[in-house]
Amino acid sequence: MNSTNEHINPFEVSTGSAKLGQLKVLAPVLLGLLIITLMIAKSGLLPAIGCLGLLFVSILLYKLFTIPRLGIILLVIQGFLVIGLSRYVPAPLGLSIDGVLLILYLALFFKAFAEKIKWSKAKSHLTLLVAMWFGYIMLQIANPEAQSVAAWFYAMRGLGLYQFLVIPLAFVLFNKPKDLQLFFIVWGVMSLLGTMKGLMQFTMGVDPYEQAWLNAGSYKTHILFGKLRVFSFYSDAGQFGAAQGHAGIVFLMLAVFRKAASMKLRAFYLTVGVLGLFGMLISGTRGAISVPGMAGIMYLILSKNVKMLTLGAIFGLSVYVFFAHTTLMHSNPEIRRMRTAFDPNDASLQVRLANQRKLKSYLASRPIGGGVGATGNWGQRFTPHTFLANTATDSWYVMIWADTGVVGLWYYLFMMFFILITGAYNVMFRIKNQDQKIMVTAITCGFAGIMMASYGNGVLGQMPTGIVMYLSMVFMFSSRRWKDDSAIENEKELTEPIKSIQ
Repeated sequence: MNSTNEHINPFEVSTGSAKLGQLKVLAPVLLGLLIITLMIAKSGLLPAIGCLGLLFVSILLYKLFTIPRLGIILLVIQGFLVIGLSRYVPAPLGLSIDGVLLILYLALFFKAFAEKIKWSKAKSHLTLLVAMWFGYIMLQIANPEAQSVAAWFYAMRGLGLYQFLVIPLAFVLFNKPKDLQLFFIVWGVMSLLGTMKGLMQFTMGVDPYEQAWLNAGSYKTHILFGKLRVFSFYSDAGQFGAAQGHAGIVFLMLAVFRKAASMKLRAFYLTVGVLGLFGMLISGTRGAISVPGMAGIMYLILSKNVKMLTLGAIFGLSVYVFFAHTTLMHSNPEIRRMRTAFDPNDASLQVRLANQRKLKSYLASRPIGGGVGATGNWGQRFTPHTFLANTATDSWYVMIWADTGVVGLWYYLFMMFFILITGAYNVMFRIKNQDQKIMVTAITCGFAGIMMASYGNGVLGQMPTGIVMYLSMVFMFSSRRWKDDSAIENEKELTEPIKSIQ
Protein backbone atom coordinates (compact mmCIF):
# COMPACT_ATOMS: atom_id res chain seq x y z
CA MET A 1 0.00 0.00 0.00
CA ASN A 2 1.43 3.39 -0.93
CA SER A 3 1.79 6.34 1.41
CA THR A 4 -0.94 8.33 -0.35
CA ASN A 5 -3.60 5.76 0.59
CA GLU A 6 -2.33 5.56 4.17
CA HIS A 7 -3.02 9.27 4.88
CA ILE A 8 -6.51 9.67 3.42
CA ASN A 9 -8.72 11.55 5.87
CA PRO A 10 -12.00 9.60 6.04
CA PHE A 11 -13.88 12.79 7.01
CA GLU A 12 -12.93 14.32 3.66
CA VAL A 13 -14.37 11.44 1.60
CA SER A 14 -18.00 11.67 0.40
CA THR A 15 -19.62 8.26 0.59
CA GLY A 16 -23.06 6.81 1.20
CA SER A 17 -25.72 9.18 2.45
CA ALA A 18 -23.28 12.14 2.37
CA LYS A 19 -23.61 12.20 -1.43
CA LEU A 20 -27.33 12.92 -1.11
CA GLY A 21 -26.36 16.37 0.12
CA GLN A 22 -25.06 17.22 -3.33
CA LEU A 23 -27.62 19.07 -5.45
CA LYS A 24 -26.87 17.08 -8.61
CA VAL A 25 -27.80 13.89 -6.73
CA LEU A 26 -30.55 15.19 -4.47
CA ALA A 27 -32.54 17.00 -7.20
CA PRO A 28 -33.11 13.93 -9.44
CA VAL A 29 -34.00 11.79 -6.40
CA LEU A 30 -36.60 14.29 -5.17
CA LEU A 31 -37.98 14.74 -8.69
CA GLY A 32 -38.32 10.99 -9.12
CA LEU A 33 -40.09 10.61 -5.77
CA LEU A 34 -42.46 13.45 -6.67
CA ILE A 35 -43.36 11.86 -10.01
CA ILE A 36 -43.98 8.48 -8.38
CA THR A 37 -46.15 10.06 -5.67
CA LEU A 38 -48.26 11.89 -8.27
CA MET A 39 -48.68 8.73 -10.34
CA ILE A 40 -49.84 6.72 -7.32
CA ALA A 41 -52.28 9.50 -6.37
CA LYS A 42 -53.71 9.81 -9.91
CA SER A 43 -53.59 6.27 -11.32
CA GLY A 44 -52.95 3.85 -8.49
CA LEU A 45 -50.04 1.61 -7.53
CA LEU A 46 -49.78 -0.69 -10.57
CA PRO A 47 -48.93 2.02 -13.17
CA ALA A 48 -46.28 3.38 -10.82
CA ILE A 49 -44.77 -0.09 -10.42
CA GLY A 50 -44.86 -0.50 -14.21
CA CYS A 51 -42.98 2.77 -14.72
CA LEU A 52 -40.41 1.82 -12.11
CA GLY A 53 -39.96 -1.51 -13.86
CA LEU A 54 -39.51 0.25 -17.20
CA LEU A 55 -36.96 2.59 -15.64
CA PHE A 56 -35.06 -0.37 -14.18
CA VAL A 57 -35.03 -2.19 -17.54
CA SER A 58 -33.83 0.98 -19.30
CA ILE A 59 -30.95 1.42 -16.85
CA LEU A 60 -30.10 -2.28 -17.14
CA LEU A 61 -30.01 -2.10 -20.94
CA TYR A 62 -27.79 0.96 -20.80
CA LYS A 63 -25.39 -0.85 -18.46
CA LEU A 64 -25.31 -3.98 -20.61
CA PHE A 65 -24.48 -1.96 -23.71
CA THR A 66 -21.79 0.12 -21.97
CA ILE A 67 -20.34 -2.66 -19.75
CA PRO A 68 -21.16 -5.95 -21.54
CA ARG A 69 -19.21 -8.10 -19.08
CA LEU A 70 -21.80 -7.14 -16.47
CA GLY A 71 -24.12 -9.38 -18.48
CA ILE A 72 -22.13 -12.48 -17.50
CA ILE A 73 -22.85 -11.77 -13.83
CA LEU A 74 -26.50 -11.16 -14.68
CA LEU A 75 -26.65 -14.56 -16.41
CA VAL A 76 -25.34 -16.27 -13.27
CA ILE A 77 -27.94 -14.51 -11.11
CA GLN A 78 -30.68 -15.35 -13.60
CA GLY A 79 -29.59 -18.97 -13.61
CA PHE A 80 -30.24 -19.17 -9.88
CA LEU A 81 -33.51 -17.22 -9.75
CA VAL A 82 -35.63 -17.65 -12.89
CA ILE A 83 -36.96 -21.13 -12.08
CA GLY A 84 -37.93 -20.23 -8.53
CA LEU A 85 -39.55 -16.97 -9.60
CA SER A 86 -41.71 -18.83 -12.12
CA ARG A 87 -43.58 -20.35 -9.17
CA TYR A 88 -44.73 -16.84 -8.25
CA VAL A 89 -44.98 -15.21 -11.68
CA PRO A 90 -46.86 -17.24 -14.32
CA ALA A 91 -44.57 -16.31 -17.20
CA PRO A 92 -41.82 -18.03 -19.26
CA LEU A 93 -39.03 -16.36 -17.28
CA GLY A 94 -36.49 -18.83 -18.62
CA LEU A 95 -36.63 -16.99 -21.94
CA SER A 96 -35.13 -13.95 -20.19
CA ILE A 97 -31.79 -15.78 -20.34
CA ASP A 98 -32.14 -15.97 -24.12
CA GLY A 99 -32.94 -12.25 -24.12
CA VAL A 100 -29.84 -11.29 -22.16
CA LEU A 101 -27.63 -13.42 -24.41
CA LEU A 102 -29.10 -11.72 -27.49
CA ILE A 103 -28.56 -8.27 -25.93
CA LEU A 104 -24.92 -9.08 -25.12
CA TYR A 105 -24.20 -10.10 -28.70
CA LEU A 106 -25.92 -6.93 -29.96
CA ALA A 107 -23.92 -4.86 -27.47
CA LEU A 108 -20.66 -6.31 -28.79
CA PHE A 109 -21.81 -5.77 -32.38
CA PHE A 110 -22.41 -2.05 -31.80
CA LYS A 111 -19.36 -1.71 -29.58
CA ALA A 112 -17.25 -2.97 -32.48
CA PHE A 113 -17.93 0.32 -34.32
CA ALA A 114 -16.01 2.21 -31.61
CA GLU A 115 -13.34 -0.33 -30.65
CA LYS A 116 -12.04 -3.66 -31.84
CA ILE A 117 -13.64 -6.67 -30.15
CA LYS A 118 -11.00 -9.35 -29.61
CA TRP A 119 -13.00 -12.34 -30.84
CA SER A 120 -9.68 -14.12 -31.31
CA LYS A 121 -9.78 -14.83 -27.56
CA ALA A 122 -12.62 -17.26 -28.26
CA LYS A 123 -10.39 -19.31 -30.58
CA SER A 124 -10.12 -22.50 -28.57
CA HIS A 125 -10.67 -26.23 -28.77
CA LEU A 126 -13.53 -25.70 -26.34
CA THR A 127 -15.35 -23.33 -28.70
CA LEU A 128 -14.91 -25.80 -31.55
CA LEU A 129 -16.18 -28.73 -29.48
CA VAL A 130 -19.35 -26.99 -28.30
CA ALA A 131 -19.98 -25.60 -31.81
CA MET A 132 -19.84 -29.12 -33.25
CA TRP A 133 -22.17 -30.37 -30.53
CA PHE A 134 -24.65 -27.57 -31.20
CA GLY A 135 -24.40 -28.30 -34.93
CA TYR A 136 -25.46 -31.88 -34.23
CA ILE A 137 -28.35 -30.63 -32.07
CA MET A 138 -29.44 -28.35 -34.94
CA LEU A 139 -29.40 -31.28 -37.37
CA GLN A 140 -31.65 -33.19 -34.96
CA ILE A 141 -34.58 -31.07 -36.14
CA ALA A 142 -34.53 -33.29 -39.26
CA ASN A 143 -34.42 -36.54 -37.26
CA PRO A 144 -37.10 -38.77 -38.86
CA GLU A 145 -38.06 -40.08 -35.40
CA ALA A 146 -38.70 -36.57 -34.01
CA GLN A 147 -42.38 -35.70 -33.68
CA SER A 148 -42.39 -32.13 -32.36
CA VAL A 149 -40.51 -29.03 -33.48
CA ALA A 150 -41.76 -27.21 -30.37
CA ALA A 151 -40.23 -29.89 -28.11
CA TRP A 152 -36.93 -29.54 -30.02
CA PHE A 153 -36.97 -25.75 -29.59
CA TYR A 154 -37.44 -25.84 -25.83
CA ALA A 155 -35.12 -28.78 -25.16
CA MET A 156 -32.22 -27.70 -27.38
CA ARG A 157 -31.68 -24.52 -25.35
CA GLY A 158 -30.44 -26.32 -22.26
CA LEU A 159 -28.89 -29.11 -24.29
CA GLY A 160 -26.70 -26.99 -26.53
CA LEU A 161 -27.75 -23.40 -27.26
CA TYR A 162 -26.82 -21.76 -23.96
CA GLN A 163 -23.46 -23.51 -23.91
CA PHE A 164 -22.80 -22.50 -27.52
CA LEU A 165 -23.61 -18.82 -26.83
CA VAL A 166 -22.12 -18.37 -23.34
CA ILE A 167 -18.67 -19.86 -23.93
CA PRO A 168 -17.47 -17.46 -26.70
CA LEU A 169 -18.87 -14.51 -24.72
CA ALA A 170 -17.00 -15.57 -21.60
CA PHE A 171 -13.75 -16.05 -23.53
CA VAL A 172 -14.03 -12.46 -24.77
CA LEU A 173 -15.48 -10.72 -21.70
CA PHE A 174 -14.82 -12.82 -18.61
CA ASN A 175 -11.68 -14.96 -18.59
CA LYS A 176 -9.07 -13.42 -16.26
CA PRO A 177 -8.06 -14.43 -12.69
CA LYS A 178 -9.92 -11.40 -11.28
CA ASP A 179 -13.01 -12.53 -13.21
CA LEU A 180 -12.75 -15.98 -11.64
CA GLN A 181 -12.57 -14.33 -8.22
CA LEU A 182 -15.67 -12.26 -8.99
CA PHE A 183 -17.41 -15.39 -10.27
CA PHE A 184 -16.70 -17.14 -6.96
CA ILE A 185 -18.22 -14.28 -4.99
CA VAL A 186 -21.42 -14.10 -7.07
CA TRP A 187 -21.74 -17.89 -7.09
CA GLY A 188 -21.13 -18.01 -3.34
CA VAL A 189 -23.68 -15.31 -2.52
CA MET A 190 -26.37 -16.95 -4.65
CA SER A 191 -25.63 -20.36 -3.12
CA LEU A 192 -25.94 -18.89 0.36
CA LEU A 193 -29.32 -17.41 -0.56
CA GLY A 194 -30.33 -20.83 -1.85
CA THR A 195 -29.29 -22.47 1.41
CA MET A 196 -31.19 -19.88 3.46
CA LYS A 197 -34.35 -20.42 1.41
CA GLY A 198 -33.91 -24.17 1.75
CA LEU A 199 -33.47 -23.84 5.51
CA MET A 200 -36.74 -21.89 5.67
CA GLN A 201 -38.53 -24.72 3.90
CA PHE A 202 -36.84 -27.29 6.15
CA THR A 203 -37.83 -25.54 9.39
CA MET A 204 -41.05 -23.68 8.54
CA GLY A 205 -42.43 -25.51 5.52
CA VAL A 206 -43.28 -24.19 2.06
CA ASP A 207 -45.22 -21.03 1.21
CA PRO A 208 -48.58 -21.07 -0.64
CA TYR A 209 -47.02 -20.73 -4.09
CA GLU A 210 -44.59 -23.58 -3.46
CA GLN A 211 -47.45 -25.64 -2.05
CA ALA A 212 -49.39 -25.06 -5.26
CA TRP A 213 -46.38 -26.30 -7.22
CA LEU A 214 -46.26 -29.43 -5.06
CA ASN A 215 -50.00 -29.97 -5.43
CA ALA A 216 -49.69 -29.80 -9.22
CA GLY A 217 -47.79 -33.10 -9.15
CA SER A 218 -44.34 -32.42 -7.74
CA TYR A 219 -45.38 -33.87 -4.36
CA LYS A 220 -44.82 -37.35 -5.87
CA THR A 221 -41.04 -36.82 -5.88
CA HIS A 222 -40.68 -34.19 -3.16
CA ILE A 223 -42.67 -35.63 -0.26
CA LEU A 224 -41.41 -39.07 0.67
CA PHE A 225 -42.76 -40.87 3.74
CA GLY A 226 -44.26 -37.56 4.87
CA LYS A 227 -40.87 -35.80 4.71
CA LEU A 228 -40.23 -32.82 2.41
CA ARG A 229 -37.27 -33.01 0.08
CA VAL A 230 -36.07 -29.41 0.19
CA PHE A 231 -35.83 -27.66 -3.20
CA SER A 232 -35.30 -23.98 -2.23
CA PHE A 233 -35.80 -21.73 -5.29
CA TYR A 234 -34.25 -24.31 -7.63
CA SER A 235 -36.10 -26.40 -10.22
CA ASP A 236 -36.32 -29.43 -7.93
CA ALA A 237 -34.64 -31.15 -4.99
CA GLY A 238 -32.25 -33.03 -7.27
CA GLN A 239 -30.90 -29.80 -8.75
CA PHE A 240 -30.77 -28.14 -5.33
CA GLY A 241 -28.85 -31.02 -3.76
CA ALA A 242 -26.31 -31.31 -6.57
CA ALA A 243 -25.79 -27.53 -6.83
CA GLN A 244 -25.34 -27.24 -3.07
CA GLY A 245 -22.90 -30.14 -3.01
CA HIS A 246 -21.04 -28.51 -5.91
CA ALA A 247 -20.72 -25.18 -4.11
CA GLY A 248 -19.95 -26.95 -0.84
CA ILE A 249 -16.91 -28.85 -2.05
CA VAL A 250 -15.53 -26.08 -4.32
CA PHE A 251 -15.69 -23.42 -1.62
CA LEU A 252 -14.31 -25.71 1.08
CA MET A 253 -11.31 -26.36 -1.17
CA LEU A 254 -10.84 -22.61 -1.59
CA ALA A 255 -11.16 -22.04 2.17
CA VAL A 256 -8.61 -24.70 3.07
CA PHE A 257 -6.05 -24.43 0.28
CA ARG A 258 -6.18 -20.84 -1.02
CA LYS A 259 -3.60 -19.41 1.37
CA ALA A 260 -3.20 -16.12 -0.54
CA ALA A 261 -6.81 -15.07 0.08
CA SER A 262 -7.59 -12.63 2.88
CA MET A 263 -9.14 -13.86 6.12
CA LYS A 264 -12.47 -12.28 5.19
CA LEU A 265 -12.48 -14.08 1.88
CA ARG A 266 -11.56 -17.42 3.41
CA ALA A 267 -14.27 -16.99 6.05
CA PHE A 268 -16.72 -16.37 3.22
CA TYR A 269 -15.53 -19.50 1.40
CA LEU A 270 -15.83 -21.56 4.58
CA THR A 271 -19.38 -20.34 5.25
CA VAL A 272 -20.52 -21.13 1.70
CA GLY A 273 -18.81 -24.51 1.80
CA VAL A 274 -20.23 -25.72 5.13
CA LEU A 275 -23.74 -24.45 4.45
CA GLY A 276 -23.59 -25.87 0.93
CA LEU A 277 -22.97 -29.38 2.23
CA PHE A 278 -25.77 -28.86 4.76
CA GLY A 279 -28.09 -27.82 1.92
CA MET A 280 -27.10 -30.98 0.03
CA LEU A 281 -28.04 -33.07 3.07
CA ILE A 282 -31.51 -31.59 3.60
CA SER A 283 -32.34 -31.92 -0.10
CA GLY A 284 -32.67 -35.67 0.39
CA THR A 285 -30.94 -36.17 -2.97
CA ARG A 286 -28.94 -39.37 -2.79
CA GLY A 287 -27.00 -38.86 -6.00
CA ALA A 288 -25.75 -35.47 -4.81
CA ILE A 289 -23.25 -37.14 -2.49
CA SER A 290 -21.29 -38.15 -5.59
CA VAL A 291 -20.44 -34.48 -6.24
CA PRO A 292 -18.14 -33.97 -3.22
CA GLY A 293 -17.09 -37.62 -3.48
CA MET A 294 -15.86 -37.43 -7.07
CA ALA A 295 -14.50 -33.90 -6.57
CA GLY A 296 -12.43 -35.16 -3.64
CA ILE A 297 -11.02 -38.01 -5.72
CA MET A 298 -10.17 -35.58 -8.49
CA TYR A 299 -8.35 -33.32 -6.04
CA LEU A 300 -6.22 -36.22 -4.83
CA ILE A 301 -5.24 -36.99 -8.42
CA LEU A 302 -4.39 -33.36 -9.22
CA SER A 303 -2.38 -32.91 -6.03
CA LYS A 304 0.19 -35.53 -7.16
CA ASN A 305 0.87 -36.11 -3.46
CA VAL A 306 1.20 -39.74 -2.34
CA LYS A 307 0.48 -38.85 1.30
CA MET A 308 -2.67 -36.96 0.32
CA LEU A 309 -3.75 -39.82 -1.91
CA THR A 310 -3.33 -42.29 0.95
CA LEU A 311 -5.21 -40.16 3.48
CA GLY A 312 -7.92 -39.46 0.93
CA ALA A 313 -8.31 -43.15 0.15
CA ILE A 314 -8.68 -43.91 3.86
CA PHE A 315 -11.26 -41.14 4.29
CA GLY A 316 -13.20 -42.25 1.20
CA LEU A 317 -13.23 -45.85 2.38
CA SER A 318 -14.45 -44.71 5.80
CA VAL A 319 -17.34 -42.79 4.22
CA TYR A 320 -18.26 -45.82 2.13
CA VAL A 321 -18.19 -48.16 5.13
CA PHE A 322 -20.28 -45.70 7.17
CA PHE A 323 -23.04 -45.55 4.58
CA ALA A 324 -22.89 -49.05 3.11
CA HIS A 325 -22.03 -51.29 6.05
CA THR A 326 -23.23 -49.58 9.24
CA THR A 327 -26.52 -48.35 10.68
CA LEU A 328 -24.97 -45.47 12.62
CA MET A 329 -27.27 -42.40 12.80
CA HIS A 330 -29.92 -44.38 10.91
CA SER A 331 -32.66 -42.62 12.84
CA ASN A 332 -31.81 -39.40 10.99
CA PRO A 333 -34.03 -39.28 7.85
CA GLU A 334 -31.42 -37.39 5.78
CA ILE A 335 -28.69 -39.93 6.62
CA ARG A 336 -31.12 -42.80 6.06
CA ARG A 337 -32.01 -41.59 2.57
CA MET A 338 -28.37 -40.95 1.63
CA ARG A 339 -27.57 -44.51 2.76
CA THR A 340 -29.89 -45.97 0.12
CA ALA A 341 -27.54 -44.61 -2.57
CA PHE A 342 -25.04 -47.30 -1.50
CA ASP A 343 -27.55 -50.14 -1.68
CA PRO A 344 -27.24 -52.12 -4.96
CA ASN A 345 -30.66 -53.68 -4.32
CA ASP A 346 -32.46 -50.35 -3.87
CA ALA A 347 -35.87 -50.48 -5.56
CA SER A 348 -35.38 -47.10 -7.26
CA LEU A 349 -32.08 -48.25 -8.77
CA GLN A 350 -33.67 -51.45 -10.09
CA VAL A 351 -36.42 -49.43 -11.79
CA ARG A 352 -33.79 -47.22 -13.45
CA LEU A 353 -31.88 -50.24 -14.71
CA ALA A 354 -35.10 -51.78 -16.06
CA ASN A 355 -35.89 -48.54 -17.95
CA GLN A 356 -32.39 -48.49 -19.41
CA ARG A 357 -32.83 -52.05 -20.67
CA LYS A 358 -36.06 -51.03 -22.42
CA LEU A 359 -34.36 -48.00 -23.94
CA LYS A 360 -31.46 -50.11 -25.15
CA SER A 361 -33.84 -52.35 -27.06
CA TYR A 362 -35.77 -49.39 -28.50
CA LEU A 363 -32.68 -47.41 -29.53
CA ALA A 364 -30.84 -50.36 -31.08
CA SER A 365 -32.32 -49.45 -34.48
CA ARG A 366 -32.18 -45.68 -33.88
CA PRO A 367 -28.50 -44.59 -33.80
CA ILE A 368 -29.37 -40.87 -33.79
CA GLY A 369 -32.09 -41.24 -31.14
CA GLY A 370 -35.73 -40.31 -30.96
CA GLY A 371 -35.26 -36.57 -31.38
CA VAL A 372 -34.31 -33.72 -29.07
CA GLY A 373 -37.13 -33.11 -26.59
CA ALA A 374 -38.60 -36.60 -26.99
CA THR A 375 -38.10 -37.49 -23.31
CA GLY A 376 -38.76 -35.99 -19.90
CA ASN A 377 -40.96 -32.97 -19.28
CA TRP A 378 -40.82 -31.76 -22.89
CA GLY A 379 -41.84 -35.20 -24.15
CA GLN A 380 -44.73 -35.32 -21.68
CA ARG A 381 -45.82 -31.83 -22.72
CA PHE A 382 -45.60 -32.09 -26.51
CA THR A 383 -45.67 -35.82 -27.40
CA PRO A 384 -47.27 -37.59 -24.41
CA HIS A 385 -48.40 -40.56 -26.53
CA THR A 386 -44.88 -41.76 -27.44
CA PHE A 387 -42.75 -44.51 -25.91
CA LEU A 388 -39.85 -42.18 -25.04
CA ALA A 389 -42.10 -39.63 -23.37
CA ASN A 390 -43.42 -42.35 -21.08
CA THR A 391 -40.08 -43.94 -20.23
CA ALA A 392 -38.20 -42.19 -17.41
CA THR A 393 -34.54 -41.50 -18.15
CA ASP A 394 -33.58 -40.34 -14.62
CA SER A 395 -30.14 -39.32 -15.89
CA TRP A 396 -28.61 -36.57 -17.99
CA TYR A 397 -26.57 -39.04 -20.03
CA VAL A 398 -29.47 -41.48 -20.51
CA MET A 399 -31.59 -38.54 -21.68
CA ILE A 400 -28.91 -37.56 -24.23
CA TRP A 401 -28.74 -41.19 -25.35
CA ALA A 402 -32.52 -41.38 -25.83
CA ASP A 403 -32.80 -38.00 -27.57
CA THR A 404 -29.68 -38.03 -29.76
CA GLY A 405 -28.81 -41.72 -29.95
CA VAL A 406 -25.55 -43.53 -29.41
CA VAL A 407 -23.87 -41.14 -31.88
CA GLY A 408 -24.79 -38.12 -29.78
CA LEU A 409 -23.95 -39.82 -26.49
CA TRP A 410 -20.48 -40.89 -27.55
CA TYR A 411 -19.63 -37.44 -28.92
CA TYR A 412 -20.98 -35.73 -25.80
CA LEU A 413 -18.95 -37.98 -23.48
CA PHE A 414 -15.84 -37.38 -25.60
CA MET A 415 -16.40 -33.61 -25.34
CA MET A 416 -16.90 -33.65 -21.57
CA PHE A 417 -13.88 -35.85 -20.86
CA PHE A 418 -11.74 -33.76 -23.20
CA ILE A 419 -12.73 -30.66 -21.21
CA LEU A 420 -12.02 -32.37 -17.88
CA ILE A 421 -8.65 -33.73 -18.99
CA THR A 422 -7.62 -30.34 -20.41
CA GLY A 423 -8.48 -28.63 -17.13
CA ALA A 424 -6.55 -31.28 -15.18
CA TYR A 425 -3.55 -30.99 -17.51
CA ASN A 426 -3.44 -27.21 -17.11
CA VAL A 427 -3.57 -27.53 -13.34
CA MET A 428 -0.86 -30.17 -13.18
CA PHE A 429 1.57 -28.82 -15.76
CA ARG A 430 0.70 -25.37 -17.13
CA ILE A 431 -0.35 -23.01 -14.31
CA LYS A 432 2.65 -21.83 -12.29
CA ASN A 433 1.04 -19.29 -9.99
CA GLN A 434 -0.04 -21.23 -6.88
CA ASP A 435 -3.03 -19.04 -6.10
CA GLN A 436 -4.36 -19.34 -9.63
CA LYS A 437 -3.69 -23.08 -9.56
CA ILE A 438 -5.83 -23.59 -6.43
CA MET A 439 -8.74 -21.65 -7.94
CA VAL A 440 -8.68 -23.64 -11.18
CA THR A 441 -8.17 -26.88 -9.23
CA ALA A 442 -11.37 -26.17 -7.27
CA ILE A 443 -13.52 -25.62 -10.36
CA THR A 444 -11.96 -28.62 -12.15
CA CYS A 445 -12.78 -30.86 -9.20
CA GLY A 446 -16.30 -29.43 -9.03
CA PHE A 447 -16.66 -30.09 -12.76
CA ALA A 448 -15.73 -33.74 -12.22
CA GLY A 449 -18.25 -33.99 -9.38
CA ILE A 450 -21.13 -32.65 -11.49
CA MET A 451 -20.17 -34.98 -14.34
CA MET A 452 -20.49 -37.88 -11.92
CA ALA A 453 -23.79 -36.70 -10.41
CA SER A 454 -25.31 -36.24 -13.85
CA TYR A 455 -25.55 -39.99 -14.24
CA GLY A 456 -28.11 -40.10 -11.42
CA ASN A 457 -29.98 -36.87 -12.22
CA GLY A 458 -30.32 -34.45 -15.12
CA VAL A 459 -28.45 -31.69 -13.28
CA LEU A 460 -25.90 -30.63 -15.89
CA GLY A 461 -28.37 -29.17 -18.35
CA GLN A 462 -30.42 -27.28 -15.77
CA MET A 463 -29.88 -23.88 -14.23
CA PRO A 464 -27.97 -22.78 -12.20
CA THR A 465 -25.58 -25.71 -12.64
CA GLY A 466 -25.51 -25.19 -16.40
CA ILE A 467 -24.23 -21.60 -16.35
CA VAL A 468 -21.77 -22.40 -13.54
CA MET A 469 -20.37 -25.29 -15.57
CA TYR A 470 -20.07 -23.26 -18.80
CA LEU A 471 -18.06 -20.55 -17.06
CA SER A 472 -15.98 -23.20 -15.29
CA MET A 473 -15.10 -24.68 -18.69
CA VAL A 474 -13.89 -21.31 -19.94
CA PHE A 475 -11.65 -20.74 -16.91
CA MET A 476 -10.28 -24.28 -17.17
CA PHE A 477 -9.19 -23.54 -20.76
CA SER A 478 -8.22 -19.85 -20.50
CA SER A 479 -6.05 -20.45 -17.41
CA ARG A 480 -3.23 -21.75 -19.58
CA ARG A 481 -2.89 -18.21 -21.03
CA TRP A 482 -2.68 -16.46 -17.67
CA LYS A 483 0.54 -14.78 -16.67
CA ASP A 484 2.16 -15.42 -13.30
CA ASP A 485 0.63 -12.22 -11.94
CA SER A 486 0.78 -11.83 -8.18
CA ALA A 487 -1.74 -8.96 -8.13
CA ILE A 488 -4.58 -11.24 -7.13
CA GLU A 489 -2.43 -12.77 -4.38
CA ASN A 490 -2.23 -9.40 -2.65
CA GLU A 491 -6.00 -9.04 -2.53
CA LYS A 492 -7.14 -8.27 1.02
CA GLU A 493 -10.76 -7.28 0.85
CA LEU A 494 -13.82 -9.32 -0.01
CA THR A 495 -15.36 -6.41 -1.92
CA GLU A 496 -12.31 -5.69 -4.07
CA PRO A 497 -13.31 -7.96 -7.02
CA ILE A 498 -16.65 -6.15 -7.35
CA LYS A 499 -14.73 -3.08 -8.55
CA SER A 500 -13.56 -5.05 -11.58
CA ILE A 501 -17.05 -4.81 -13.07
CA GLN A 502 -16.55 -1.11 -13.72
